[in-house]
Amino acid sequence: MCQLSQALNGVSDKAKEAKDFLVQLKNMIQQIQENGVEFEACLVAQCDSLIEALTRQKAKLLTKVTKEKEYKLKVVRDQITHCTMKLRQTTGMMEYCLEVLKENDPSGFLQISDALIKRVTSSQDQWVKGALEPKVGPDFDLTLNTDSLMQTILQLDFCQGKVESGPSVPAAPLLQLEKCCTRNNSATLAWRATVPAGCPIEGYILELDDGNGGQYREVYVGKEMVCTVDGLHFNSSYNARVKAYNGIGVGPYSKTVVLKTSDVAWFTFDPTSAHRDITLSNENQTATCSSYDDRVVLGTAAFSKGTHYWEVSIDRYDNHPDPAFGVARINTMKEMMLGKDDKAWAMYVDNNRSWFMHNNSHTNRAEGGITKGSTVGILLDLTKRTLTFFINKEQHGPTAFENLDGVFVPAVSLNRNVQVTLLTGLEVPKNLKQ
Repeated sequence: MCQLSQALNGVSDKAKEAKDFLVQLKNMIQQIQENGVEFEACLVAQCDSLIEALTRQKAKLLTKVTKEKEYKLKVVRDQITHCTMKLRQTTGMMEYCLEVLKENDPSGFLQISDALIKRVTSSQDQWVKGALEPKVGPDFDLTLNTDSLMQTILQLDFCQGKVESGPSVPAAPLLQLEKCCTRNNSATLAWRATVPAGCPIEGYILELDDGNGGQYREVYVGKEMVCTVDGLHFNSSYNARVKAYNGIGVGPYSKTVVLKTSDVAWFTFDPTSAHRDITLSNENQTATCSSYDDRVVLGTAAFSKGTHYWEVSIDRYDNHPDPAFGVARINTMKEMMLGKDDKAWAMYVDNNRSWFMHNNSHTNRAEGGITKGSTVGILLDLTKRTLTFFINKEQHGPTAFENLDGVFVPAVSLNRNVQVTLLTGLEVPKNLKQ
């Protein structure tokens, strides 16, 4: 009997535990339902936040497209107005000349013929090459690369499992693709930590390859979670990755992001390296000089590979000076004409003729000069290692310099009789002499 009582007490205890367990399970059902609703709401909020961010970015992109469209329309309308005015003037002059030709008074015709010939010639000169070519095209040179973003969206998933306790190396950082971008030949990258609580981070290591799929190199080590890398090659695609480290060691790499630099070079004159007699305006795109002597101003871009073309517009040209245009090393002499030392390669030109000059050696005199309104083009081809010059869109002389190697910056020298404006972001001309 005593044994039976003991057995019943044991069963009773188990039955009580089972009842408590059933209550626990029933409560868990309610907790699961509540947590499920809460988690679903959190997930919806996170996805809505992503959608809102994408919607905001879409609005920004649409604004850019609208601005580009308005710019193209303005350029075309201005060109229509200008061309219509010139056509009206030309038509009126032609009608007047035809009426004069109908006159039967030879002596009267002789009195005005020289003036008419000059006027007709001047009118013809106004229709310079390119005046009857559209300044902008109908196509939009804008490409939206959504591949990396789409890849990230497709990889979006839950992280399951609990983080192991105890100190460890940091987890891989998460690149914030919406903040990663390129501007000209600079790249900005941003990331955030994905470490659990209790896993300290001492810093980050950002790495980029060479733009040709080659070896990675460290470009930043520190605590910041955003970094801008300058001086990259134009028209190149760079792979970037980041990892975190602490006292335990270095964590794994993040996913790789691909950033493409601008196809063409956009740059200005550099106020920090220009001679003190040089004055810059128009957002550092226009240069003047206060001295009668030639002074040098450099561009903000530096080239070591690729093909690059830019132009310099002659805004003012008084008393037949001879400004010089070309490329130079960053440490070229600034107080003399470009090309006088061995660190610059240039063409200097007046209103009638030009010469190429490097290390004070003058070569390849060519007929044809510049005046107010002319443009001087500079083509630096570091694939072929050559430098070629243009005047008013036409190649001027033969290839000026060959076997160029190293890092070059755009350069101009001028005195107080000249004002020039830099024109960048241009496509490479096709009409090259063989």
